Amino acid sequence: MIKKIRKAFSKDNSHNIKFKAEFKQLLDLEKSSKKRFSLDEENLYPCLFDNTTDTGFDRHYVYHPAWATRIIINNKPSKHIDISSTLHFCSMLSAILPVEFYDYRPAKLELPNLKSLSGDLMNLPFESASVESLSCMHTVEHVGLGRYGDPLDYDADIKAVKELTRVLAIGGNLLFVVPLGAKDVICFNAHRIYSRDQVLNLFSDLKLKEFALIPEDEADGGLVVNPSEELLKKQFYGCGCFWFSKGK
Repeated sequence: MIKKIRKAFSKDNSHNIKFKAEFKQLLDLEKSSKKRFSLDEENLYPCLFDNTTDTGFDRHYVYHPAWATRIIINNKPSKHIDISSTLHFCSMLSAILPVEFYDYRPAKLELPNLKSLSGDLMNLPFESASVESLSCMHTVEHVGLGRYGDPLDYDADIKAVKELTRVLAIGGNLLFVVPLGAKDVICFNAHRIYSRDQVLNLFSDLKLKEFALIPEDEADGGLVVNPSEELLKKQFYGCGCFWFSKGK
């Protein structure tokens, strides 16, 4: 990777010319200070596109864990079980309460209050109606598409939803997140994009407690609870956040 960066850096363009000038300037500044680091071309690591007006971020992966964490803290479960959501979410949530993280490809993650375990969404390792607090966020859209080494299965997402519904306890809470758009689309082999109505149909046995949208255009807001039909129709790759519960 470093070799590729250096090869790209060797070409003259406006970004590289600016970088080279700044590197020379820092070398000159080093001469008038106490040398504390090795500063030479062997360790160059050009970052040419980070000088931006605003701090950019992945809207899906910043907003949806923030949404989920607030709900879980308010619900005050004794522990939380997560199925293959982002490790950033699980690791930070474990500072607040015990968390069990399950993944088809277990993560070698070691933190107090956090267990990282092997689990298959097609056959979750829990008794029926046994999980009080459950999340599966930005995960189900991938299953069955082979991206992560899992078998190809057009209906794997339906099977995953049935498993999540099966293990959720009576009165329990499920936080479910998938890409959301005006149309149902498979972008093979990356992910599926769901319409709101398809998600609600998949979880027809559960009660919807909250629905929020992370619009793909930041001008349409950050985390929009109960988005309008007009806003939903604008989406191709938005992010849908669904809070479900299981009744008696």
